[in-house]
Amino acid sequence: MIAPARTSTAVALCATAVVVLSGCSSAVEIAPAPLATGDVCRAVASAWPTKVGDQERREVSDASAGAAYGDPAIIARCGVAALGPTTNDCIEVDGMGWVAEGLSDGTRFTTFGREPAIEVLIPKDYAPEPLLLPAFTAVAEKLPKNSLACR
Repeated sequence: MIAPARTSTAVALCATAVVVLSGCSSAVEIAPAPLATGDVCRAVASAWPTKVGDQERREVSDASAGAAYGDPAIIARCGVAALGPTTNDCIEVDGMGWVAEGLSDGTRFTTFGREPAIEVLIPKDYAPEPLLLPAFTAVAEKLPKNSLACR
């Protein structure tokens, strides 16, 4: 499980994306993001990549909630609230803006300049974590742009 290192807000956000392996199934359970049921995220649900780096896509309990890859699981969810201006690190990977937030056991990346946003939780086992973000560029490009961009 990826757990945040900083704030109680981050703890609450991370708790919504907790990875739990079911005792009877190998499906990864992912809590849907607040905006996951919108039209944009429903369209994205069929566009998640089949591989992230060398990690194969795993079965998830609810495909509308997101996608999972590898073990420990890399989790991707559509439907998190778009970020406003931030002082957190913002990086561009393949022309897509991502805000990075260090967690105790990995990094949370959230698309920047897209609404709704995609959140990708990458365990530190896959460091350097930003090298896995290109797998999500095509999906993130399907999200409507807002007025923000990494500077």
